[in-house]
Amino acid sequence: MPRLNLFFRLAMTRTSAALLPDASAQGKPEHIIALLAHELGAKPPQVAAAVELLDGGATVPFIARYRKEATGGLDDTVLRNLEVRLIYVRELEERRAAVLESIEQQGKLSEGLAREIRAADTKQRLEDLYAPYKPKRRTRAQIAREAGLEPLADAIVADPDCDPAALAAQYLNPEASINDAKAALDGARDILAERYAEDADLLADLREHLWNTGRLYSKVADGKEAEGANFRDWFDFSETLRTLPSHRVLALLRGRQQGMLELRLGLEAELEAQTPHPCVARIAQRLGLDVDFSADAPPRRRWLAEVCRWTWRVKLLTAFETELIGRLRENAEAEAIRVFAANLKDLLLAAPAGPKAVMGLDPGIRTGVKVAVIDHTGKVLDTATVYPFEPRRDREGSIKTLAALATRHRVELVAIGNGTASRETEKLVGDMLQAFPQLELTRVVVSEAGASVYSASELAAQEFPDLDVSLRGAVSIARRLQDPLAELVKIEPKAIGVGQYQHDVNQRELARSLDAVIEDCVNAVGVDVNTASAALLSRVSGLNSLLARNIVAWRDENGAFANRKMLMKVTRFGDKAFEQAAGFLRVANGDNPLDASAVHPEAYPVVERILKKISADVSQVMGKQAALKGVSPSEFTDERFGLPTVRDIFAELEKPGRDPRPEFQTAQFKEGVNTLNDLHEGMILEGVVTNVANFGAFVDIGVHQDGLVHISALADRFVKDPRDVVRVGQTVKVKVQEVDIARKRVGLTMRLDDDAAPAARRGGNAGSDRPRGAGQPRAGRAEAGQSMGAMAAAFAKLKR
Repeated sequence: MPRLNLFFRLAMTRTSAALLPDASAQGKPEHIIALLAHELGAKPPQVAAAVELLDGGATVPFIARYRKEATGGLDDTVLRNLEVRLIYVRELEERRAAVLESIEQQGKLSEGLAREIRAADTKQRLEDLYAPYKPKRRTRAQIAREAGLEPLADAIVADPDCDPAALAAQYLNPEASINDAKAALDGARDILAERYAEDADLLADLREHLWNTGRLYSKVADGKEAEGANFRDWFDFSETLRTLPSHRVLALLRGRQQGMLELRLGLEAELEAQTPHPCVARIAQRLGLDVDFSADAPPRRRWLAEVCRWTWRVKLLTAFETELIGRLRENAEAEAIRVFAANLKDLLLAAPAGPKAVMGLDPGIRTGVKVAVIDHTGKVLDTATVYPFEPRRDREGSIKTLAALATRHRVELVAIGNGTASRETEKLVGDMLQAFPQLELTRVVVSEAGASVYSASELAAQEFPDLDVSLRGAVSIARRLQDPLAELVKIEPKAIGVGQYQHDVNQRELARSLDAVIEDCVNAVGVDVNTASAALLSRVSGLNSLLARNIVAWRDENGAFANRKMLMKVTRFGDKAFEQAAGFLRVANGDNPLDASAVHPEAYPVVERILKKISADVSQVMGKQAALKGVSPSEFTDERFGLPTVRDIFAELEKPGRDPRPEFQTAQFKEGVNTLNDLHEGMILEGVVTNVANFGAFVDIGVHQDGLVHISALADRFVKDPRDVVRVGQTVKVKVQEVDIARKRVGLTMRLDDDAAPAARRGGNAGSDRPRGAGQPRAGRAEAGQSMGAMAAAFAKLKR
């Protein structure tokens, strides 16, 4: 199962009734616990404990880290899925109660119907059962009932030997405009069509059939051939619903939203042409109706066949089209959000350069290169703007300015934003190092995504009220090299740019998912309470923006916190906040060495027992693996702290405050390769992964345009998920395969033994992202696919 947004899939999945309590238990807490336990593969006591903690205000990071005994060690992934799924199930129960009450008030709640409603395990099933009883606008069927035609409909269905026209003549009603047999039969048809279209079991059967066998068809909207050129791959396209990947669905939906494409739901072309239509025949079969679609069929059988056709064409097809395209959208959005969240996690947990003096350069040509120098704590020491490029071309003066700043502040790293003029600025720094060889600097190109958003934000204005907006970006670039997590939390996640179709998905769910990722990452690393910004502190378990600002205000007024207990002096910082946050807030060089570790203050008595056992002081144990040899965690368990917690304590004592992030590495862009014109097929380069999509990875190789490594070119084996091979921020070696200067596209491969032929010609899964049309390919499609290769085909699907 994917690590995030599991609930999207669970919400569409029906759980076996055999695995659930009796229907009469539906909605009770024990039923919800049993249901969640089954879906998440956990034991009911684990789920019950987690639900109780969540309801009590505990956060997922706190539960995952400090309540392992209660939950049986459920990790943050399972807990996140549980948290979201719990909301869904409770909403389902609330809706179930409302449906039962509504039908009961109508006096139509039979014992069998109540049992079915209580057994409904998805919102869709519940709404299908409620459909016949839901208050609705005055329909054609309702008008026909008011005209007294329902007995006619029932009579035709009940009598296999009847003549519908003869029966209809008995139900004429001029006052209701039923003046002839045809009008009466049309009204009876409308009544039956509505009845059948509200049959929950029929709906479930057809829905599943269409989902498994249906296709989504796309064609260009009339007169939009030129205007919609960006969507030309979808002008004549179809694919089965079940195989459509998320990015393809979102591209199609974007084309429809912009009025360039028309989408419809259907079966295979040859099935669509059949008489009767397979879905019409399925309706008749499912309802047990004796129908005949031939022209010379008996009147009743032919009339019932028309009712089934009317039910499909008028009542169900449009509704299913809307519903299943909506389901495609929901699944595609869930997958896009999952990809974005996974990339964001990789970016946030990228290796920090650490507490070093850094010079940040925000490249620019006409406006100059913005410079900011920060010390090892991130404090801004100096700023400047140099103009080495057009129109001033003060290259010599710029080099002298940069060298003076580097010397004065003992700069160790130079962080260069990867935007416009990035390679030119990197060359400038290289020239500076040649001119001033005594400077021992390492230059690193970093992503500047979101830096301009941060620069103009209210948070940046509060942090640097006297600093020009243009210089704030250089500070951000420097800080994100020093500590990516601490800096990137200040930026709206959607502005960081590691998603696909991020503006097309459910923005509330995207924000929820990304916020969860940030919270998990921040708490996995831990936060120094004496240096962290309010933005970083607000992401700590149990804290919010108000408490974070209060902590910073107290720190500014009173100086550094000497220990964790002093947090209780902060305004509004109560016992609950302390319980949830203390373990994730670190106090370096404070009164108690344990305050710099992930050991929670509530567990300090356990440490005291350990120290007493080995007759040692905490300072003699922290960071010394040999100190705990000869003692076992099981010796120190008690009623409150079980073996999982004590093992965590041992691990923290051995490696206090350990950082889960990898070691810092840098990619070295090749000298002389600055633009697309410098590339040639077969060239091997080093680059940094900037984004990972379902069809491949984008890599910055220093030419102002990220190249694409198609999923088929990531490894010498079949790759199902690109993130199994690469992650955002990873340094990789690639070979140039294709260069399309006109469209600014670069095709790369990580299979360095590959030749320069397009991936599509080598087989494998290279063509998995190329559109598949209905029937024979359009003229030129096959040839275009061969000439474009997998790179261009995949690029055609991404609109960033």
